[in-house]
Amino acid sequence: MTATVIDGKAFAAKVRGQVADGVAKLKEAHGITPGLAVVLVGEDPASQVYVRSKGKMTVEVGMASFEHRLDADTPEADLLAVIERLNADPAVHGILVQLPLPAHLDSDQVINSIDPAKDVDGFHISNVGLLGTGQKSMVPCTPLGCLMMLRDYHGSLSGMTAVVIGRSNIVGKPMAQLLLGDSCTVTIAHSRTKDLAAVVRQADIVVAAVGRAQMVTGDWIKPGATVIDVGINRIDNPDGGTRLVGDADYESCAAVAGAITPVPGGVGPMTIACLLANTLTACCRANGLPEPEGLTA
Repeated sequence: MTATVIDGKAFAAKVRGQVADGVAKLKEAHGITPGLAVVLVGEDPASQVYVRSKGKMTVEVGMASFEHRLDADTPEADLLAVIERLNADPAVHGILVQLPLPAHLDSDQVINSIDPAKDVDGFHISNVGLLGTGQKSMVPCTPLGCLMMLRDYHGSLSGMTAVVIGRSNIVGKPMAQLLLGDSCTVTIAHSRTKDLAAVVRQADIVVAAVGRAQMVTGDWIKPGATVIDVGINRIDNPDGGTRLVGDADYESCAAVAGAITPVPGGVGPMTIACLLANTLTACCRANGLPEPEGLTA
């Protein structure tokens, strides 16, 4: 068996196209332009690249992009003041504070200062609670992207058995909630799970989000299962240099699975696409307009 490759890059381009269409309709029918504000504290190189990419794609889909770059030693009160202004700004429909923050800043305090309706990362405690109780919320971008790809490949997920490897607040826990919402039978596995391989072998859907390079191997995978690989790990090549790999060993898993996301080019591109989708959704909700179809959980 050779797995079908779920092309996240192509799927993300499709989602961005849907967002761009939605933005154009908002402008034409209502004179409204969705706005996304990104706040970057410090000069982390990876964060800078990510913020530039977000800004570029925000403009490409027709949205307004607002960037706020603060020094690494910015006091927490100053950062909270910036967020307070963005909360009150009607031109801003989505607010994202780029993580990780410098050590002197309390990430929980900062995230929970964002208006939950503008929390397009879906990290605010109110959105976490709403998602957990099956109510309308802003959904974290990476799990939302995974769900979109699973729905696109399978259609209905009802009755399927899913194992999520990893229990982070950013991916593992919200991913499990989304799968439950689509009527999967869900197990959250982690570093203390006994006989992890045996647990994973029961799954129709495996979401690997643990941050350990190539940990999931083909002999863990039920024949025909779908593997969604959220991991992004840099490893050394035997002949020098480095390369990016996922949490799943791609070659051995692809030989057994029915479908698999590659790394790179799988889940990664969906994260920014879903950030844009969430911003469009937030804008529609703020203006009492119907939410965009196919772009929410």
